[in-house]
Amino acid sequence: MNADAEFQLLLATLLLAVIACVRPLGDYIARVMEDGGPLARVGGGRLERGIYRLCGVDPAAESSWRDYALALLLINVAGAVAVYALQRLQGYLPLNPQVLGAVAPDSAFNTAVSFVTNTNWQGYSGESTMGYLVQMAGLAVQNFLSAATGLVVAIALVRGIARHTVATIGNFWVDLTRATLYVLLPLSLVLALVLVSQGVIQNFSPYVEAKTVEPTIYEAPVLDPAGAAVVDAAGRPVTQPAVANSQILPMGPIASQEAIKELGTNGGGFLNANSAHPFENPTALTNWLQMFAILLIPFALTYTFGRMVGDQRQGWALLVAMLILFVGLTLVAYYSEQHGNPLLAHRGIDQLASNGQPGGNMEGKESRFGIAASALFAAVTTATSCGAVNTMHDSLMPLGGLAPLFLIQLGELAPGGVGTGLYSILLYAILGVFIAGLMIGRTPEYLGKKIEALEMKLASIFILTTPFVVLAGTAVAVASAAGRAGVANPGPHGFSEILYAFSSAANNNGSAFGGLSANTVFYNISTAIAMFIARFWPIVAVLAMAGSLAAKKRIPVSEGTMPTHGPLFVALLLGSILLIGVLTYVPALALGPVVEHLKLIAAT
Repeated sequence: MNADAEFQLLLATLLLAVIACVRPLGDYIARVMEDGGPLARVGGGRLERGIYRLCGVDPAAESSWRDYALALLLINVAGAVAVYALQRLQGYLPLNPQVLGAVAPDSAFNTAVSFVTNTNWQGYSGESTMGYLVQMAGLAVQNFLSAATGLVVAIALVRGIARHTVATIGNFWVDLTRATLYVLLPLSLVLALVLVSQGVIQNFSPYVEAKTVEPTIYEAPVLDPAGAAVVDAAGRPVTQPAVANSQILPMGPIASQEAIKELGTNGGGFLNANSAHPFENPTALTNWLQMFAILLIPFALTYTFGRMVGDQRQGWALLVAMLILFVGLTLVAYYSEQHGNPLLAHRGIDQLASNGQPGGNMEGKESRFGIAASALFAAVTTATSCGAVNTMHDSLMPLGGLAPLFLIQLGELAPGGVGTGLYSILLYAILGVFIAGLMIGRTPEYLGKKIEALEMKLASIFILTTPFVVLAGTAVAVASAAGRAGVANPGPHGFSEILYAFSSAANNNGSAFGGLSANTVFYNISTAIAMFIARFWPIVAVLAMAGSLAAKKRIPVSEGTMPTHGPLFVALLLGSILLIGVLTYVPALALGPVVEHLKLIAAT
């Protein structure tokens, strides 16, 4: 099977499997968020009610959007404090067979914010930094709660659209409990067992030392007495030659964290190499399953939306728009990598020889998966808010790197993260009908609700906050010595590394371009601020939108009502997304991957 056929087969089977699950899973999630669903009726309800009694929650009481937002912010801030404390106290905690010490304050702060915001940006090496208890009680717990947070915000917005003339949008504590107990936990349990059956590790054993067949000569970082890496005047790590005759094999409860890492579109790996490590991703089947798990809930939520608003065509329209964006940019990523570097072309070798690098660009790819599965994985994880990686994005071709970067910058709404993709594309849908209303001279409406000045202000806050954080953070990093010190590659590629870092942080993706020394005080603090602002400020705007829409009267459909479920609306929605994305980010992209691509072409 040639490379193109392999890619087409992978993409087709993946999308067909996901689409086949959209209706049953989307319907299940809708029932769960309405009354607990089938699991609540077969025994889960007793556990759910016990949780409410233990926490003093009245499940029958609903709240305004302000109270809903306050509860959301409180539990997430408390989660960040807990994760920070666990890291700083790690040396005194059990389940730490490697006797790892406290994580540095700036790294602990970055990690705490990162996992609470569903970003899972990792400037550290998991196997040499985090003990088992911190990984489980801190990082894995937040993987569940951050994913559940995104899901309940989406459900609250859908309720706001579906309801009319009411002042409440639901009960945050009930929504969070049900999303975790009936959706994320059962799916994660099933996936974890499947991953274990395929060879993903799940244990509490100490690390294993294995003798190597041949000695390994490498450059080791020089550490100061405190264990921190020594850097030179330019901020680059100082290294010295070293020889190793053995290899330490990390152990740990990996499969359980791997499952929610993918299903919750979190992306934070137990190990530094993430899904390129055979202990996290051992086979071609697990690689496919991980991509399937990442896309599963975000796509299914389009059906949940249609069911809850009483018009399934609305959900299908969003699904089609998501698929068009996802497939289009995935094709750009794959064909750029398969074409390879034109500077390495050799005419007459094979069918690609006259146009590009024979065999494609394998630099930075995991040889077990090759170009097709690696390019598809990169697109899947950046189309969602999942930062998992099975290849080095820094080694992608300029256009191959531009595609995942632009997927992130679009707001990761094709299909986006758990909940975040749905509420993001709904905000663009509201913007789209507002634009269409202005064009035809009618008051904009969406599903029977007038879109007025308040809704447009909230949509503007939502849409503009993240680009502002990305571009401002990139500008500060490029203009400051501390920001430039971490760049390993000069020129446009180095700029792309910084732009990708802040795009990933602010859009709560968490993947890294690579080549950027991000575990510094500057990047730990600046990216943490970017994560927090760009996660919760837009969420507050979404909840305010939900409250505003819930309070409105429902307008009957008339002959002048613009349909929001047909091809014309899908085109309008895609146009709004791409127009804003292009106008916002193309100048920055032109300084990075576009210039790099043009320089490459000019050199051939």
